[in-house]
Amino acid sequence: IGVNSYLWKATLDTLSFMPLLQTDSNGGVIVTDWYTNPNQPAERMKMTVTILDSDLRADAVRVAPQRQVLTNGTWVDQPVQAATAQRLEDIILTRARDLRRSAVPG
Repeated sequence: IGVNSYLWKATLDTLSFMPLLQTDSNGGVIVTDWYTNPNQPAERMKMTVTILDSDLRADAVRVAPQRQVLTNGTWVDQPVQAATAQRLEDIILTRARDLRRSAVPG
């Protein structure tokens, strides 16, 4: 793996409910396919996560979400709430730190 292994594993764990389209552990890129929440069938999301560093740092992960809404039978791009990417980055970072803590002997 060419990137931080804890961030990589944490990203895969965090996005495990979404189908994966592409993973490149050397380049640090994970792209999901479209995911539709069964409770919101007229909306779908897709994520691109880039791990930017081999160190476990807050600025080493970037999430780029995409959102579409079904309108008159056609999927139409819609803006994503501003806090969505930040919230996902925080979840990934927290999970990565937990993985690191559990891997280091006490």
